[in-house]
Amino acid sequence: MIPLLDTQPEIQSIWDELMSSIQDVLKKGSFIMGPNVKAFEQEAASYFGVKHAIGVNSGTDALVLAAKAFGLKEGDEVITTPFTFFATTESVGQFGAVPVFVDIDPSTFNLDVSKVEAAITSRTKAIIPVHLYGHPVDMDPLMDIARKHNLKVLEDVAQAFGSEYKGKKAGTIGDAGAFSFFPSKNLGGFGDGGMLITNDDEIAETVKMLRVHGARKKYFNEVIGYNSRLDEIQAAVLRCKLPHIDEWNEGRRRAAQRYNDLFAGESMIETPFVADYAEHVYHQYTIKIKGGQRDAVEAGLKEKEISSFVYYPVPVNALPVYKNLPARPLQNSDACTGQVLSLPIWPKITEETQQTVATAVIASLKQTVAV
Repeated sequence: MIPLLDTQPEIQSIWDELMSSIQDVLKKGSFIMGPNVKAFEQEAASYFGVKHAIGVNSGTDALVLAAKAFGLKEGDEVITTPFTFFATTESVGQFGAVPVFVDIDPSTFNLDVSKVEAAITSRTKAIIPVHLYGHPVDMDPLMDIARKHNLKVLEDVAQAFGSEYKGKKAGTIGDAGAFSFFPSKNLGGFGDGGMLITNDDEIAETVKMLRVHGARKKYFNEVIGYNSRLDEIQAAVLRCKLPHIDEWNEGRRRAAQRYNDLFAGESMIETPFVADYAEHVYHQYTIKIKGGQRDAVEAGLKEKEISSFVYYPVPVNALPVYKNLPARPLQNSDACTGQVLSLPIWPKITEETQQTVATAVIASLKQTVAV
């Protein structure tokens, strides 16, 4: 069987370093907010060129704590994309804020920035752009809109660690950037983990308090906080992986190009678009299958024991939890949910494996169309 993601090649390539780092944590017995967490925060801040990098328990927590640090409250509106994972909007809902969905650009799958300003009201307090699949959002015009209307911008970078927008790392352009270290991510741990980065001292100080029950000093709690600390073992693992992330992302780009070449000339398959401002990191290699044949192709791959996945079969605005929100025109998002299919990709995927996948996709599509 060909998996959607195989993490073993990168793990095996740094196995000795990983085992040594994990054993060192076990020997020292410091498991929470220890020296590896502090060092990883410093190393991540250096990688991104930001003042603050704050380790937390998950990517979801990074979003939640940022939303609280932004001061979001009941009735506030937050503009975002409907084509994302539920955590993006779930985070602001923790404080009673309401997502306002703006349609996507069908070429990048990201928030269509040209439609954002029309969605702003007197209740709008923030924008959450999602750098989906590893392709950054068009941030310059988005930031112009945000500054014009005095709105906070929280970049959801869960799928885009190391991606760049006009030479700037995604996550460094807005007021804060939220990252996930879920094992399947480009930079993944061996369990849950997350991080918030920012150049804003006030946001950083607030998030640092919130992650430890709202206290600067233990037992002297100043605000209602939360328990969201990055585990020491996860930090040790991530420290081993961080120096390799650019190399691994480049491996994903090479794999994406090979797929592009293999699918060249197939009119029913649309390969990923990359804007001229973007450095894509291909957390997912996601194609669009035209003619309403996506589900049949997915089923054909399954029969051949080739993994694929639909990210996402239902736009967030259509979930039951948002059934009472006003309907908005989101045609591009609706269309993409019926077309997208993510194929196996990882930094060290072999050309032979990709050939097998591409051949199966094309064969399944032709068989479906013939029927």
